Amino acid sequence: MNASNYQEFAKNFSMEQIVQNFVGDFNDGLNVCEEICDRYATDESRVALRYERVDGQPGEMTFAELQRRSAQFAGFLQARGIGRGDRIACLLPRTPELLICVLGALRAGAVYQPLFTAFGSGAIEYRLQTAKTKLIVTNTEQWPKLREVKGLPTSLLLADEGDALASEADFLYWPEIERQSEAFAPVKISADEPFLQMFTSGTTGKSKGVAVPARALAAFWMYMRYAVGLREDDNFWNVADPGWAYGLYYAVVGPLLLGCTTHFNEAGFTADNTFEFLRKYKISNLAAAPTAYRLLMANDKLLADYPEIDLRVASSAGEPLNPEVISWVKRAFDCTVCDHYGQTETGMTSANFHELSHPQHEASMGYQIPGYRLVALDENFNEVAPGQTGELAIDMENSPLYFFQGYTWDEKRPYHGKYYLTGDVVISNGDGSHAYTGRDDDIIASAGYRIGPAEVESSLLEHEAVIESGVVGKPDAKRSAIVKAYVVLAEGSTGDDALVEALQQHVRSRLSTHSYPREIEFVDALPKTSSGKIQRFVLRQRAEQEAQLSA
Repeated sequence: MNASNYQEFAKNFSMEQIVQNFVGDFNDGLNVCEEICDRYATDESRVALRYERVDGQPGEMTFAELQRRSAQFAGFLQARGIGRGDRIACLLPRTPELLICVLGALRAGAVYQPLFTAFGSGAIEYRLQTAKTKLIVTNTEQWPKLREVKGLPTSLLLADEGDALASEADFLYWPEIERQSEAFAPVKISADEPFLQMFTSGTTGKSKGVAVPARALAAFWMYMRYAVGLREDDNFWNVADPGWAYGLYYAVVGPLLLGCTTHFNEAGFTADNTFEFLRKYKISNLAAAPTAYRLLMANDKLLADYPEIDLRVASSAGEPLNPEVISWVKRAFDCTVCDHYGQTETGMTSANFHELSHPQHEASMGYQIPGYRLVALDENFNEVAPGQTGELAIDMENSPLYFFQGYTWDEKRPYHGKYYLTGDVVISNGDGSHAYTGRDDDIIASAGYRIGPAEVESSLLEHEAVIESGVVGKPDAKRSAIVKAYVVLAEGSTGDDALVEALQQHVRSRLSTHSYPREIEFVDALPKTSSGKIQRFVLRQRAEQEAQLSA
């Protein structure tokens, strides 16, 4: 399957050829650490990770070193009676110690469970208790949160022996690692057994468990190779935090699966820091959320200080890309940024491809990744015709890369017959590609029209005065609902009546007369999940309360 044309590649897709890229057997068993580390460790010089600590100290780890360190971590787990199928949680920033934990857990046949460092104690407690986690690994910065966690599992603390907190944890990271053997035979698991224990981001309601089986590696490989367009000589940086799906799947597992060097930057995200990291580490292949690209675009003037940046390609996921951002990336870096779509449950399933050529659709989330069949369904679960709107669904019977087995604790059943229902509303282009319009529960029904908030938000972002916006439906006696926008302004912009009118007219001209926000409220910030997604349900609740008060 070396075709560069998308349609030709999709027509000739072969699952059998994909699984030939793995050293393990999808029928008889495999070990994920072998797939993402050991197979490349024969070359002692091959770099797996380049990193920069929060104080700016750089470093790197080879696949060979990771093989040895992961064996030591696996030995520690075995000594504690922790092994195949057990959940191992990590509450660490983007450091080499984090990567050692991931690989060590996988080597032992255990299930790695990420925890985002911005979580509070309640979110941590919920995930640890729900998953019956056997071990948590953390550092001194995060440790105070754990004091409030009920039923804390065995703890492994990254701290010096003389540290004041050292006595509070069960074990200390490096002393325990160093006393273990550098040899540990990988524990094989079946393709249907989990190697990651995820939780959904909780944009609406409680987070649900998602156990990712080993067979997902085939889907990860496809995405990295053809959508991200990762090549062996790329310096790849996925800005996303490994505490979340996109970061863990595609900043850790994905690039290492292809034997490529990945990068960790422990420092917080700023425009200066990002530009410098791109320059310093000669990043050629970048992945980030639209929020990151918008922040860089807002600081475009800084680019003049970083002439050595030489990006080949860029990718975006998490929410739709604004057309203005696409144009800016092309101007700023002379490279293409491609919009991709996926979920924690399914991984990435749709993409504009870097390594496969295809027609471009404006505002498109891309084409179904070969190995998936994506469709849009109407309210009666019939597949819609091209140009029509419906809920995006995966035809599980005709998607050999599909791996989601249902929520871990059966919290919800997102199925209808052979279809997995994503909850996202799209327009079908009739050629395997779709345009995203919003979440099904985010859709605004106003005067007989169904309005996708993402489109309105994207239009508002085109205006120079707008940094971010969140769009929801506000109950209205005449129209059932009106479009209301909560808008964060750029520095120097004044939120007065004149700007409200200008923004309304802008959306009218860009979208339609029924889609413009009849109300605009200027706010300092938008409510977001820890992964950076706008919590529209919080804004909806706010708008509903406003409507009740004014009734």
